[in-house]
Amino acid sequence: MIEVADLIPHTGDMVLLDRIVDHDDQGLTAELMVRGDGLLGDDETVPAWAGIEYMAQAVAAYAGVMAKQANEPIRLGFLLGTRRYSSNVAAFKVGTMLMIRVEKIIQDDNLGVFDCRILGDGVEIVANLNVYQPPF
Repeated sequence: MIEVADLIPHTGDMVLLDRIVDHDDQGLTAELMVRGDGLLGDDETVPAWAGIEYMAQAVAAYAGVMAKQANEPIRLGFLLGTRRYSSNVAAFKVGTMLMIRVEKIIQDDNLGVFDCRILGDGVEIVANLNVYQPPF
């Protein structure tokens, strides 16, 4: 099993994904349980806008998997923005299990656009993330 912390440049409590479920050349699927640690919300809910960070970490994990397969180091990346963020909920209930799927739409050496989805108990969120990864 691949450890999330080995794939992304985050550490400690900032690693929000719990596990990688699946990955391939086009994308990655991850899971997380919504935490009530006060980092992004309170002990009852986390605002749905935090889904952007969940998606961004899944994209980072995808980049990490690709880097590991190419025997390259894990590199820092940046979220440039999101388009078409659509959520059917205002907040995630703490303890809810979420599945995050990110799929590459366009990617070159430094820029990428990913189609992202978050699904869970009564949760359906979609967005496109624009990301940048500086050269080595």
